Amino acid sequence: MIADLYTKPRPVPSRLAPMLAGTGLILLALPVFAIAGWPLKGWALAAVLWVAAQALGYLLTRLPLDEGNLAASGVRGIGMGFRAFIVGIPLVAVTVADSRVGAAAAILYVLAYTLDLAVSLVTFFGAEAKGA
Repeated sequence: MIADLYTKPRPVPSRLAPMLAGTGLILLALPVFAIAGWPLKGWALAAVLWVAAQALGYLLTRLPLDEGNLAASGVRGIGMGFRAFIVGIPLVAVTVADSRVGAAAAILYVLAYTLDLAVSLVTFFGAEAKGA
């Protein structure tokens, strides 16, 4: 049933597959950037921001989420939201300085993030519901 898809709890899936999918896209984009003559600085910026965001996400997922630890849960929630600033501020600053580099980095990062999100959704909704 479609209703069960949204109402039955599911286990938290591993972040490994989505992270590897986004990382793979960024790595595969390097030869595309080189052959197409797009700015390699844009590729490098997207790659550095991707690694930084993934590293912060990895550190935050190490925090316990049990009911007795509200502080860790709050830090994790705020930290995950803060990841957008870690990526967005440098992208805006670089885009203001050099629009070609900034746009290339932003487009590549958005594509990697979108692939990461898509794989996350597939692994989440593809998992067996608890108690099913």
